[in-house]
This record gives sequence, C-alpha cells and structure tokens, in this order.
Amino acid sequence: MQKIFIVDDHAPVIRVMRLGLESAGYEVITAGNGAECLTKLLQDTPDFLVTDIDMPRMNGRELCEAIQQQFPDRDYPIVVLTSRTELEHRDWTAKIDNLLFMEKPVSIQKLLKLMKEMLPPAALSPGAG
Repeated sequence: MQKIFIVDDHAPVIRVMRLGLESAGYEVITAGNGAECLTKLLQDTPDFLVTDIDMPRMNGRELCEAIQQQFPDRDYPIVVLTSRTELEHRDWTAKIDNLLFMEKPVSIQKLLKLMKEMLPPAALSPGAG
C-alpha cells in the first residue's frame, strides 16, 4: 500500500483528505506542522507528500527546504497547497526538484489525478508493476 503524507494544521482538512485517500486505497500519515513532519520522516518514508504553506512552528516552505537539506536523496513528489497566489510562493517551488504548487481549495479527485501523473507507474496501486 502506498503511503501519502499530509501536513496541515487544520484538522478538518486532514480528515477530508484522509478519508478520500484511504478510500482510494492509500495509507495516510499526518502531521500538524513541518516540525512534526520532519520527526516522522525520520521513521517513515512516504511515496507522496502534500503540505500546506501556512502552519505554526514550521511552515510548508521551511519544511520543503528542510526536506531538501536533510533528505537529499528524496525521490517522492511534494505538492504545496495554499490559498495564497503571490508570485513569491510560485517562484521558490521551482527551485526544488519534484515539487508542485497547487492552489486551494483542492478536491480529492484533483489530488488523485495529480498523484497518478506524478507517481511512477509501479507506485500507482498495490498490484501494479
């Protein structure tokens, strides 16, 4: 089963995403901020990571930069979600490999479609490959 990591400080967002992703056959790992995510990444490696930008303790941008530094061999895609559309948020995402900026609100169907496009074919489903 493929692991999807969701990082967001809003419990209702995590709940909705978890339900949709688990019903699509994915295992879901969650964290409420970037610092918590980094701690969990020491124990578990996801196949795909989705993070909000605006969070307490460590925001999504800081998280992505920390992942790039602490896990340089990371090969899983990261999607950064935000309702902010400022150019600066789009510019820094281009500097990190395998990272995509996505505006909120995001539907589960849209996220699943994006995951299908970004994950290697062998990782799309437990029986694929």
